[in-house]
Amino acid sequence: MFSSKQLTKDQIQSIKNWAADGAQLPDIQLRIKEEMALPLTYMDTRFLVLDLGIELASKEIEKEQPGEAEIIEPQSMNPSGETKVTMDSIALPGAAVSGKVSFSDGEKAIWKLDQTGRPSLEPNTLGYQPSQEDIVQFQQQLRALIEKSGL
Repeated sequence: MFSSKQLTKDQIQSIKNWAADGAQLPDIQLRIKEEMALPLTYMDTRFLVLDLGIELASKEIEKEQPGEAEIIEPQSMNPSGETKVTMDSIALPGAAVSGKVSFSDGEKAIWKLDQTGRPSLEPNTLGYQPSQEDIVQFQQQLRALIEKSGL
């Protein structure tokens, strides 16, 4: 297992700068490998970020409009009637990536993809089943988020 004590002060500062510039865990892992010649696993990178007390910026889907951005509020109802998907900056335990989804009817759920790519969906309301249209929108947005993140 890798320890943060194996890094120089300059290396630690570089990692903190990358995170401050919006780099996510996979980005940091890749840059550590390429720029510092340290082939860390995803989990080692995750623990390193935690050990160093680095907070990663939350990735959320945004609608860009001239001069302003509308950020999705996970705790609010979904007045637009659209499915909205966000990705966690640090995946939940047992997941390669995870995040939240708000379906068109306002129901919310946590989604996860494990290391083999198998998806799981944990709705806030026991027994909730999203509509087929919501599932299609969820899958499309999830695919776009994952592609954008470089995973």
